Amino acid sequence: MLQKINKSLNSLYNYSGYIAAIFLILIAVFILTGIASRIFGFYIRGLAEYSGYCMAASSFFALSYTFVNGGHIRITLFLEKSTGFKKKFLEVWSLVVTTIFAGYMSYYFIKMLKISYEFEERSEGADEILIWIPQCSVAIGATLFFICAFHLLILKIYNND
Repeated sequence: MLQKINKSLNSLYNYSGYIAAIFLILIAVFILTGIASRIFGFYIRGLAEYSGYCMAASSFFALSYTFVNGGHIRITLFLEKSTGFKKKFLEVWSLVVTTIFAGYMSYYFIKMLKISYEFEERSEGADEILIWIPQCSVAIGATLFFICAFHLLILKIYNND
């Protein structure tokens, strides 16, 4: 059962990476549309804001995918020199700190999303979109990162190497 959960979570992290890639493609589409619109003499409201929203979404959806694949900056300088219990302790300690930070970040992004939804806040840009809509992607991405960090912490604690 635990292997099935592990496999499902790893699939979730991969899908999160695919979603991040889709948002990167959308950034390119919005920028190219903005350039083309200037060339042809018409204006589309909010393209710069939508690019920014997609950049935030892409960044946060990529967190868990990148973390599980070892792409984030880690304390490998210290880990390479350590062995045995000391190495495992440093890895667990760093994952505990990461999990606490990710949980804190996730909690406050969800809290921010809830407040924006309750007060019906709108963006200050030309599009005046309800700000909770782009904030959803940030909150979901941060929550996935928290789940990922906690998942890797549990795996590291129960790994016997």
